[in-house]
This record gives sequence, C-alpha cells and structure tokens, in this order.
Amino acid sequence: MLKNFLYALLSLTVVPYILNAQPLSKIAPKREFRGVWVATVTNIDWPSKPGLSIDQQKQELIGILERHKSQGMNAIILQVRPAADAFYAKSREPWSQWLMGKQGLAPAPGYDPLAFAIKEAHFRGMELHAWFNPYRASMSSTAVLSENHAYRKHPDWFFTYGGKKQFDPGIPDVREYIVQVILDVVKGYDIDGIHFDDYFYPYKVEGQTINDGNTFYKYPNNFSDIKDWRRNNVDLLIKQLDDSIHHYKKWVKFGISPFGIWKNKNEDPEGSATSGLSNYAELFADSRKWVREGWVDYINPQIYFTFTRRVAPYGILVDWWSNNTFGRHVYIGQGAYLVNSRAEAAWKNLSEIPNQIRYIRNNNRIQGSVFFSSKSLSTVAKAVGDSLKNDFYKYPALPPQMPWLDEVPPNEPQALTADALKDGVHLKWQLPLKAKDGETASGFVIYRFNEGEKISVLDPKYIVKISFEDYLSYIDTSVESGKRYSYLVTALDRLKNESEPSGPVGIEVPLAKE
Repeated sequence: MLKNFLYALLSLTVVPYILNAQPLSKIAPKREFRGVWVATVTNIDWPSKPGLSIDQQKQELIGILERHKSQGMNAIILQVRPAADAFYAKSREPWSQWLMGKQGLAPAPGYDPLAFAIKEAHFRGMELHAWFNPYRASMSSTAVLSENHAYRKHPDWFFTYGGKKQFDPGIPDVREYIVQVILDVVKGYDIDGIHFDDYFYPYKVEGQTINDGNTFYKYPNNFSDIKDWRRNNVDLLIKQLDDSIHHYKKWVKFGISPFGIWKNKNEDPEGSATSGLSNYAELFADSRKWVREGWVDYINPQIYFTFTRRVAPYGILVDWWSNNTFGRHVYIGQGAYLVNSRAEAAWKNLSEIPNQIRYIRNNNRIQGSVFFSSKSLSTVAKAVGDSLKNDFYKYPALPPQMPWLDEVPPNEPQALTADALKDGVHLKWQLPLKAKDGETASGFVIYRFNEGEKISVLDPKYIVKISFEDYLSYIDTSVESGKRYSYLVTALDRLKNESEPSGPVGIEVPLAKE
C-alpha cells in the first residue's frame, strides 16, 4: 500500500516552475476520501418523509449536498436500493415506498432521483456512489409489496428471517438477478462507485434459523459445511460483480462497508485483538478475502467504536485493517450517529471522533473516512460537522487515486485565459488533447494564488473550485478589487488522476469606481 501512497505523491509532479510551498506533512491532505452515507431506508436522511413533491425532494437533496460540501465532503454514498426497490427510473424493480409512500408508485414523469443526485453532486466536486442492499427484500412482515416486486414473481428465491424477506444467496439465479439489477445502474447512470453496506446473511435474531437447507442440498457446490457454503455464496456474488462492473466501466469503483471485525484473534491468529461479533462467523462474509483477492477497490469497515471499547477498541481495528489492505484502499466508517449516545461513556466526549480522524491521518495506509449518517452531522454530531468544516476538511481534497484501475493522467487544459469583469474574474480554457488512454477531461480543478505566494498545486488551500463536470469556464466572484492573482487549471479524468497545470495566468482586478 505504501507503494500506492508514494505513487499518489509522485503523480502530482508538475512543470518546473511550480514550487512546493511547504513540507507536505504540515499541510492538509490533497488526496483523502471524505464520504457520507445518505440513507433512504425508512426515510432516515432523505427524503425527510414519503410523498413530498418533486420540488421539495430536490430542494431537500440540494440542501444536503450544500451542507456536506461546506463540511468538505467529496463523496456521497446514496442508498438507491434499500429493499429490492429503486430510487432510480431505469430499474427492473419497483419504485421505493420511501419515495412516494407506496411501493411501485412513480414520482412525476421525467424525474429520476438518482440522475438528479449525480448531476448535483458532480457540480459540487463530489463523487456519487450508488449504495445497494443486495439481499434484503422487505423491512418488516407487514410490508406491502407491489405486483412487480421480485418476491411476487419468484417466491422460491427467498427465505424469511426476523420477519424480513431475504434473497437466498445460494441460488444461482438470485446471484445473477442481483448482478443484473446493479448493472442496470452501472450501464445507465454516470455513477462513480457501487457500494454495499454490512448486510449479507442476516444478523442473528434469537430463536430464528436461516431456512436455506434445501438450497444447500440442491446447490452444494462441493461444500459439506453449510457455513463455508454460505461464505462461498457471498464470495461468488462479489467476484462476479467486480468482473461485471469493470467490464462495462473500468472507472466505476466497487466498495463494501462490512462490520468492523473480520475475525477475532481467538478465532484465527490472523484476526484482530478483539472479542466482538465477527463478519466471518456470524454474517458469513469473508471481508478480508475480498480485499486480498482484489475483488473490491475499497473496503470501508464500520468501526463504530471508541478507543476505550473493551471488546473492540477503535485503534486496534484501524491498525488491523491498515495491515490488511493488500494494495487496496481502506476508508474507515465513522459512527457519527453515536455522538452523545449512551452506547459508551466515551461518546459523550466531543473530541472522540476528532481524535479518531487524527489517528487515521497518522496512518498512511488509511485513505479517509465515511460518516453515518448525513443527518447526524447536523443533529447529534453537529460539533463533528463543525470540526470538519472549520478544521479537518477546511480545504478541499480530491479522492485518492486507484492506479490499478487507471494510472494514465489526462493532458493539461489548453488556452487558459483570464478577464477581470464587473462580476469577477472570468476564466476560460479548452479541453485537453486526448491522453494515451483516449480520455480528455471529466472534471477540472482551479487554483488561485495571491501576488507573492509561491505557486504550488500540492497545497489544497489554493483550490477555489473542484468540479466533476467537463465545463470550460468559471467565474471567480471572491476576488478583491486592486489585487493581483495568478490562476492554474488542471484536468481530471474519471478516476481523478490529475493533469499537469495549464498557466499560470496573471490578472489584476481593477479598482472599483466610486
């Protein structure tokens, strides 16, 4: 993983006149994954309730994106399939009940929540990762399923556990169906990533058994132990998805956010020094294997614990995952929703999550954080949101690079010009020439320097705009009259590789006339 970290630094090499302003260790990271989960199931984050008008839904979502942009986020993990239903139009599954209040009820014609979310996120320089729950098909025994829900067509694909209908992962047709559901989004939308959370086989419910014995008998796949068979069923889905996603779009990232413990050391010498519930034993999810085999581009373990959690200390788990990256990215799932809760006394300490962020930043094999959930950062964890905005994420950051998917940077933008007009400095440029992989630009970064400042694209404090759209102009309205500025523009490709800069172009803003 250190190799990839060094690669990220070397890939920022710029033309000779660009000077490094100060040692990298003293400035905020230029590359860091800063994500937030926006949950739609039971209207946790968005929409605030079912049945809102389209304008109300849009305004709520814009408000969420604006808030997270101001907090320095660069990735939105939007839940688009909470329970074999859809928050997007190009779907073989019914519209979600949490959208309009009834499963299968379409919103206004022409409105596609996912397409809208992608456009608005990219405009603000944030990636959009489509978050799927692969196996959950209902949230309760009383859920009213529409006629085109998968359960209505293939009841034999499901078992019921804890009152919820679950796809049976051991059935080959189920795995194929889930892959095709996800590929509908990969092929049909301009997403940046596909994301799973921690729900594979269900969490244990006292007195319940998983009713998949007949499936095991029918499709044993040469396994004699049902637990190993279940883990293999999940592995088969993950491997097929990795292959399929990247076959259609090499730049779409595939990430999974498992429960924080793979195995405890008392289960396996290679496990963590913890004693809590383990993915491997209880959820039949071999999360470390997915990373080791390179089936995921990032792993995002949910370490919703404090440093003093006896059975699973935060620092122990962060260190364990950092030692098990196998050349892939690790982003830590942060439990913002637990701030001020009674879950542990340490959550009353407002410096707990800030200290967690400091801890992972001191580990160069961890590339960032994802916070659960959106609403928490303006309610129970408002202080954390303020810390991100004013301190940790004060300056923008690009997502970390994934050289195993694409290491070819784009060429620099062409013909950068700057004009000082009444409403600000107008910048214009042209698309770069095609790089050797055929890409031009899917986004741009604009840097501004005051007169006398050393010009450096390594320091994010000089970034005034990041956009993941291929626009070719920008108006800087935050300039002051009578001052001189220099501008640079770099191009980004789909995987956020950054070009060398065009420019610099200098401009003096005229004094305002009385």
